[in-house]
Amino acid sequence: MSNNFSQNLRLLCSFYRSIAEVCRRMGVNRAQFNKYLNGNTQPSQYTLNKICHFFGVEPHEILMPAEQFEQIVRVRSTHTTVEPSRPYSTDIDLLMRESQGRADKYLGFYFEFHYSMTFPDHIIRSLLHIESDGEGYYFQRFERMRYPDREEWYKSRYKGMLLFLSERIFLIGYEALTRNEIAQTILYPTYKSRVSYLSGLKLGASASDRREPVCTKVLLESLGRNISIKNALKLCGVFGPDSDEINRSIRENIRATNTEGPQSFFATPL
Repeated sequence: MSNNFSQNLRLLCSFYRSIAEVCRRMGVNRAQFNKYLNGNTQPSQYTLNKICHFFGVEPHEILMPAEQFEQIVRVRSTHTTVEPSRPYSTDIDLLMRESQGRADKYLGFYFEFHYSMTFPDHIIRSLLHIESDGEGYYFQRFERMRYPDREEWYKSRYKGMLLFLSERIFLIGYEALTRNEIAQTILYPTYKSRVSYLSGLKLGASASDRREPVCTKVLLESLGRNISIKNALKLCGVFGPDSDEINRSIRENIRATNTEGPQSFFATPL
């Protein structure tokens, strides 16, 4: 394959805000894509076709001499195929850049504990994964649970971004299966060399018919960067407020009050 490929690929990427955006939208691995850009590795025919389809060029064109390919691209105004920048996208990119390198020690898996927003006298344990593509931080949260007096099991999956701003950790994401909720978590960072626990507040909406906005205390327990996801998911679920399956100190730290009853704060409609 022509050595012009990597140079032509870099030209096509220059019409986008970042390499990370290209990889996310194309659905390719960032590390592998970097090898194509650096000329260290050539893509398979399948991947080449995928790249060309994304950028709107032909496979034989992307292998042309760089000067000739640039003329073709600019005549076609390839950059007009890029979606117009939405309001505040530049601001979001700036916030992501300000967070770069500041949350590296928080990468990995966590158990997340908080009182249920639907059954406020029960505790939810879910699995949270924080990762980075080198330009930003992202997370996924997996919930596997069966609420009391209900036969069916519920699965939820949240996806979003993490920002580290002015000594606070912000997780903003949406429910990816139903797309009916955006949730935000704000955490205190830890100043210890090893991350064990993180605490903060979580804001979302209950899954009940009333869909009340709810705020609850949340605690993250670090599991490390390499775990058995299958085994961790088996431990996720809904537990009673006095369940021995939840560490006592965790139960105490996510309580909002010392009294019995709901441990979450519900908004009141006017």
